[in-house]
Amino acid sequence: MSNTVDRATFVGTGVASMALGTAAPAAAQADFGKPHPPILAENDPAITIVRPMLSSGVPGYAAMPKNVTPTTPGIVQTMAVWGIDAQLRDVVRRYAKLGYICIAPDLYARNPAPNADTAGSDEYPKFAPSATDMQKGGKALDDLRAGRDWIRTVAAKSKVGVTGFCMGGGIAIMSLIGTHDYDAAAIFYGSVRPGENSRTPPEAHSFDWTQQVTTPILGSYGAEDTGILPAQVTDAYERFKQPHDLKIYAGAPHAFFDDTRDSYRPAQAADAWVRVQGWFGKYLKA
Repeated sequence: MSNTVDRATFVGTGVASMALGTAAPAAAQADFGKPHPPILAENDPAITIVRPMLSSGVPGYAAMPKNVTPTTPGIVQTMAVWGIDAQLRDVVRRYAKLGYICIAPDLYARNPAPNADTAGSDEYPKFAPSATDMQKGGKALDDLRAGRDWIRTVAAKSKVGVTGFCMGGGIAIMSLIGTHDYDAAAIFYGSVRPGENSRTPPEAHSFDWTQQVTTPILGSYGAEDTGILPAQVTDAYERFKQPHDLKIYAGAPHAFFDDTRDSYRPAQAADAWVRVQGWFGKYLKA
């Protein structure tokens, strides 16, 4: 999908509503790219909101369809550096509207970060290492597994996927290395350099970890991302042996899916959301 589509035209089309997974009014969509009312409200009659305490000792924010069966599929939504903010909670609800039990474990709960909806953008990065540095006691992968296990207390035969944005995308990738914890993964601009600086020259890093991933993986990245470099992403995804699909979006910076920030790119975000629905539909609902 071309990144030259006029924003006002694009978000007013039926394609945009389908891609959003909900029929957000065109007037509301006009506010995308800055804080705005949710795409899918918590009181939507088709979903149920739950805030469970997980077995790893952290809480989660979850949503599910009203009518759950033992085979209702699930998705573990890994939070970005901003924590479980309004945009992430909205995505969790959007997955529920599509028929998934979705939960976002609070990876910051052991070392509480500022309020996700009011903190300044410079406050969060300093909290990320406590959650993500596995060599220094970070328990993010345990929390994701606890989210997966909670989904299966609701739907015992559920196929479960994992997804994440930014920091969460990198954590989701780490959760796939050498494990069979998830049935599918969808990564939004997550680091392909686990534990290393993404600016390190590609030749200085081994991508051997890719051979330890057996989960079908979908990747959505921005061509203008200056931190998660497209050349490194392409190199990593080309080495996967399992089913995989990568799209690097022209005109898209980092965080192009976040409809509450100025990095948002409507056409690219909508296309990526359609691809994610198809991917999880194939591997989790089939």
